[in-house]
Amino acid sequence: MEFLDPVVIEYVLTNFRTWAIVGASNNPSRPSNDVMSFLHDLGYTVVPVNPNETSVLSKKCYPSLTAASTDWDIEVVDVFRRPSEVVEVAQEAISINARAIWFQLGVTNFEAASLAVEAGLMVVMDTCPKIEIPRLDIASRLWAT
Repeated sequence: MEFLDPVVIEYVLTNFRTWAIVGASNNPSRPSNDVMSFLHDLGYTVVPVNPNETSVLSKKCYPSLTAASTDWDIEVVDVFRRPSEVVEVAQEAISINARAIWFQLGVTNFEAASLAVEAGLMVVMDTCPKIEIPRLDIASRLWAT
């Protein structure tokens, strides 16, 4: 299976605005903090998910995707977790009816990706929106309506 399809990547980045950041951190040196801030600054709605945080970037942090889905219609689940922990994240993304799951750089788990694909989610794996948005030159096209 191909999880770096540029057509899928561009579709996810340009059509889905509400992103849950699983593994969000208040620590500015953590990649999740940097990517969450980047997406927010581009106009995405970002929803932090981490049971060990109460807020991230001044936003309420939820202990789980299920809890976040009570307040938000989460379209993309952006995963900053160890590969060994992401099958459960994929299952939860499926259960909340997310439209896509994005496994960050270094987060490679084909079982989790296959579960998501079988459930109808779009899957991107082992890359980062902070890399793909400039590479595809799409920042200027976001939310231009």
